[in-house]
Amino acid sequence: MNTAVAEPVDDDLWSAIGDPTRRRMLDLLLVDGHGTATSLSQQMSVTRQAVAKHLGVLDRAGLVRAAAEGRERRYRVDDAQLARAVAQLTSVGTAWDARLQRIKRIAEAIQRTQQS
Repeated sequence: MNTAVAEPVDDDLWSAIGDPTRRRMLDLLLVDGHGTATSLSQQMSVTRQAVAKHLGVLDRAGLVRAAAEGRERRYRVDDAQLARAVAQLTSVGTAWDARLQRIKRIAEAIQRTQQS
């Protein structure tokens, strides 16, 4: 049984998604379609400067794309990169499900042996 992950896991991508504040920002951007550091900070209990730093991390991971709009940058979620993250998560979940099933079968075999 092969429980290897189909696609190598992108640690930078998962490090970016691993932060709850950044996940909340992604949620807001997905709901609204776009946002700026100012608009996101107004919806969260985080300063505009902190939001800008988090957006920088998301941008470097490829999860958001920015376009200049006046004095601000308008951010949108990169659908392709988000789909890649979902595919990786699904792949990792499937691999761990298989591993856990194998562990369960081993434990059951040990239990049957001990009961005999």
